Amino acid sequence: MTTVLPGRPQDTTVSSAVRALPRFSLKRVPWFRALGEALDRPLTAYYLLLGASALLLTIGMVMVLSASSVYSFKIYGDSYAVVKRQLLWVLLGLPVAYLASRMSTRWIRRFVWLGYIGSLGLLGLVAVIGDTRNGNQNWLPLGPFSIQPSEVAKLALVLWAANIYANKERRLGSLHQLLVPVMPGMLLASGLVILGRDLGTGLVFIAILLGMLFVAGAPMKLFWLAATVLGVAAFTLATIDPVRMSRLTNFMDPFSDLQDNGYQAGHGLYALASGGWFGEGIGASQQKWGTLPEAHTDFIFAVLGEELGLVGTLLIIGLFLTIAFAAIRVARNTTDPFVRYATFGIVVWLLGQMIINVGMVLALLPVIGIPLPLVSYGGSALLPSLAALGLVIGFARREPEAARALAARRKMRSAGLAARS
Repeated sequence: MTTVLPGRPQDTTVSSAVRALPRFSLKRVPWFRALGEALDRPLTAYYLLLGASALLLTIGMVMVLSASSVYSFKIYGDSYAVVKRQLLWVLLGLPVAYLASRMSTRWIRRFVWLGYIGSLGLLGLVAVIGDTRNGNQNWLPLGPFSIQPSEVAKLALVLWAANIYANKERRLGSLHQLLVPVMPGMLLASGLVILGRDLGTGLVFIAILLGMLFVAGAPMKLFWLAATVLGVAAFTLATIDPVRMSRLTNFMDPFSDLQDNGYQAGHGLYALASGGWFGEGIGASQQKWGTLPEAHTDFIFAVLGEELGLVGTLLIIGLFLTIAFAAIRVARNTTDPFVRYATFGIVVWLLGQMIINVGMVLALLPVIGIPLPLVSYGGSALLPSLAALGLVIGFARREPEAARALAARRKMRSAGLAARS
């Protein structure tokens, strides 16, 4: 029914013409309708997680090979030395991811406290006897190898907090139940990392904490308070360290101090600018020839941009967003609170770390030594990331509709094999 304002005649011609116009709906577009139907399928999240993770891992191996070749030959006399190590970590990580995808949530939850306490113990050992690299004391020597316990602690913290919130599901309306013991426990882990001067990893821990509080329903005023306190604390920690202070003051314009504190960020921007739309080609980077520090670790995104161009960098970001989309879909559809909290925490960890790394390379954030998950070189970061993705893939497989679809597919396959025999 059309409402007529008093004293104003109804324009029936215009209203009739408007009603006569064809209504446009995106569902009428064939490719959009097909996309919507594909996204609504029960196994969509499972395949998106599996495909995006596999592509990121593959691209990461190719880029580690390219970005590390000059460094490997200079240090080890073998251009493939670093990528061989990365390949070894991948071969170790894939079975870990597979086993994680097959673990039941009940079995995982039995060991979350052990994982949390073990992580705190390792972080404490790093603070006492850890090795210092690039100004950060965050490596723990174990015979011929060295590990970074803070990378393992990220997964342990997520699962520990998810288990606590799942147990307190009906009591999270109380602020005390929401904060204790998750906030003190995570702040303790963050403090141990920051004690070793690893401010970047400490910020990732805090991001995980805030993400877990958000999904648990913390009030917004708590986040405003946390942002204020963290901003003041981060600025204070940066100002008492001359190196951090110089990075903080120069990161927006690294070319103002290109030969000193802006050297790494400036050459990272040179690499990205040289790539253009489609890049110089795999292996054709100029910055990796000793000009760009940490080309195969923290700044591998710059080499990727130089060799694969803007298209390649957008592909990487798109794959991370695909993982986030699929994981959030799993978290929304599940009825298991532990799965919901754990999945969201893993998304915050991986996506947040990607945003920090990309922002660092683009000189939008200070250089704080955060690797790009699944792409940068390093087994200490790769194994926990693969385990985390394996868990989320397992959660996606065990969704009721997805489990029924997989069971039906296996039944059809078995019937086909029986008919052939």
